[in-house]
Amino acid sequence: MVEARKRAVVTGAGSGIGAATAKLLIARGWQVACLDRDVVAAKKTGGTAPVIAVDVADEAAVVRAFAEAQSILGGLDALATCAGIYDTTPFFEVTAEIYRRIHDVNVIGTFLCLREGAKLMAAGARICTVSSVAGLRGGGLAGTAAYASSKGAILALTKNAARVMGPKGISVNTIAPGMIDTPFAAAPLSDPVTRQRIEAMTSFNRLGTAEEIAEAICWLLSPEASYVHGATLVADGGMVMY
Repeated sequence: MVEARKRAVVTGAGSGIGAATAKLLIARGWQVACLDRDVVAAKKTGGTAPVIAVDVADEAAVVRAFAEAQSILGGLDALATCAGIYDTTPFFEVTAEIYRRIHDVNVIGTFLCLREGAKLMAAGARICTVSSVAGLRGGGLAGTAAYASSKGAILALTKNAARVMGPKGISVNTIAPGMIDTPFAAAPLSDPVTRQRIEAMTSFNRLGTAEEIAEAICWLLSPEASYVHGATLVADGGMVMY
């Protein structure tokens, strides 16, 4: 197996899955640029790793952030697009403004980072986006219409990016986690009834951890996954089997 190159960008590196992914890559010897709106949180994640402030829904900011990453890293071998926001607004209460904001961050933000990150990559580089089982199921956990549709859009976006990037030798995949016990989902999980219901939907009767998802992301970014392309890796404790 060819030795992996070691320059990565992780978005949403300030907390949850993004933080766990950045920490794991750093522990495995990668140079990681940690991107997040919350610079203070991202610095706690990465220690001495470079931190770049960015709102992924702001196109100009994303362009600047990846230009800065290029200046620091000198290229890019891996990208994990973990930045995202959650929404639990009931269907009939979702406004166009809420819907647009969720899609601005989750879908457009992922697209912009894919586009700018791929510009810095050569053959052999790897990308992992972050969808959700909500995108496969149409919700039904805690996130509702705006969130579920945004994560479904990421599934389609990733496949399209894989079609475009494959001939360039760049691998693109997505991971679809189930409900993960992170600050991202703290509000709905604070209700014991909701938490118990969601736990019971898995075969393990428990939620996943950010560290478990980070392991899967890092595998998709590794040369061990060299022939995995355009795929969705579901990591949900068996939830979508049912």
